[in-house]
Amino acid sequence: MNIRHLTRQDLPALFALYEYLHATDSPLPTPQDVSAVWDVVEKNDGIRYFGVFIDNMLVSSCTITVIPNLTRSCRPYGVIENVVTHALHRKHGYGTAVLQSALTHAWSLGCYKVMLLTGRKDEAVFRFYQSAGFDSQSKQAFLAKPDH
Repeated sequence: MNIRHLTRQDLPALFALYEYLHATDSPLPTPQDVSAVWDVVEKNDGIRYFGVFIDNMLVSSCTITVIPNLTRSCRPYGVIENVVTHALHRKHGYGTAVLQSALTHAWSLGCYKVMLLTGRKDEAVFRFYQSAGFDSQSKQAFLAKPDH
């Protein structure tokens, strides 16, 4: 198992992995849009995409954004999103490993907390996140979306 930050060269593999993230999603962005977003990611030290590779195949990934903060002695906080593991590689510890890499990154930057939201309602998913060190009882999450 090889865990590392993802690079521009990993984007095709990441988009293939994202097919396991949502059963249905918005249309794929254009290559130009992807490149523009990745340019922003590369320039922002607070954003990291982590990936687990098995035999050079990307099998699990997550994104962490570390956000500067004026409370908690100016310690930043992190937000993890887009946690995904290839369907044929689940239950092997790869999701936990990629989350631990993101958390280690956050702790190394002095984050006082890391938050993670999931849209899944499956108790097994909740147990997975709890076993990876996330507490579902200490805070209540709220989500706002723009009207379409």
